[in-house]
Amino acid sequence: MLVAMARSLVVKATAGADAPERCAQAFTVAATAAAAGVHVSLWLTGESTWFALPGRAQNFELPHSAPLAELLHVILTTGTVTACTQCAARRDIGTDDVIPGVRIAGAAVFVEETMAEGAQALVY
Repeated sequence: MLVAMARSLVVKATAGADAPERCAQAFTVAATAAAAGVHVSLWLTGESTWFALPGRAQNFELPHSAPLAELLHVILTTGTVTACTQCAARRDIGTDDVIPGVRIAGAAVFVEETMAEGAQALVY
């Protein structure tokens, strides 16, 4: 009897309002996978780190794109959202500043997640 291996998806968003289409693609893919039952870990790096703060996702607009705040909610409800340690520090974002459910972690955790058996990593 074959047992299906659990799959996970690690999505690294490297863009924010500076590259809105790339940012929205990362969130859309992560939320779509999460809604389909895939375990998703979304990493906020670079300018996307700002979306770890309350209210920031609500202010993001891109025509013909699902609202970023809704996509983030889906991911937070079913998966993991992480702000990069160094990226957060460069923006003076601390653990008390982020949306409940968002963690701050660094490269070692990212490598651990991406190297896990059955993991697929995407970078936007």
